[in-house]
Amino acid sequence: MGERVLLIGVYGMELVECGGALAANAAAGGESHAALMLCSERMQRDVAQAAQILDVQLQFLNFRNGYVNVDEDHKRALVRVIRAIRPSIVVTQDPEHSLADLDPDRRPAMTLILEALGLASRAFALDDGLAPHPVPTVYYMTPSRPNCVVNIAPHWDKKVAAMDALEAQLEFSGQHWSDAMKPEDLEALVPGYAELGSDVERGRAMHRALDRAVHIYHGIGHHGRFAFAEAYRREGDFHLQTLSA
Repeated sequence: MGERVLLIGVYGMELVECGGALAANAAAGGESHAALMLCSERMQRDVAQAAQILDVQLQFLNFRNGYVNVDEDHKRALVRVIRAIRPSIVVTQDPEHSLADLDPDRRPAMTLILEALGLASRAFALDDGLAPHPVPTVYYMTPSRPNCVVNIAPHWDKKVAAMDALEAQLEFSGQHWSDAMKPEDLEALVPGYAELGSDVERGRAMHRALDRAVHIYHGIGHHGRFAFAEAYRREGDFHLQTLSA
């Protein structure tokens, strides 16, 4: 039985980074939602296509790059999303990882998200007409210290196709890796890299190599049970009726 899952993301690619778990939840009969803070117009088109592939209901919050702040307007915007969707699970960025991440807006966004999760269940912004919603279970994506993994092997092809849809991101990645890495290292990672005809093709090839390695590592490569897995850190203790295998 699926859950009502809400991804609160800062950037568009987070939809795909969590895409296996979101697709698995939808396939189990749940509802997978995503609310993204920062996406350019071009990136929004790509992310909307990825969301269709993953069976995710998507909304863009259209915050301004460089201006994410822990103020009333931003808090209200996130609290409205949480109360409108009423998720049983929220997935968002890892506080530890975001603290040292040099992507702009990640640090204030993390404080904003945690504040909104707390305020959503309290007597805050009740004039918006939405009833409070208790703080749901929270999972942190791509964490520094994971404590659980999700089997995404049955949904691997969807995750790959969703990443392929993010052409703006692929173009950026292709340019970045071409500038940042030695040609011989790129060739070792992606044989024939130099012959690829565009930054989009180069970014796609590198993401496929990187994503496959990362998800195998968290799956079977990490003494696990799954071929491909996404890593998460659940906030708080696991509460079990009995011990389970």
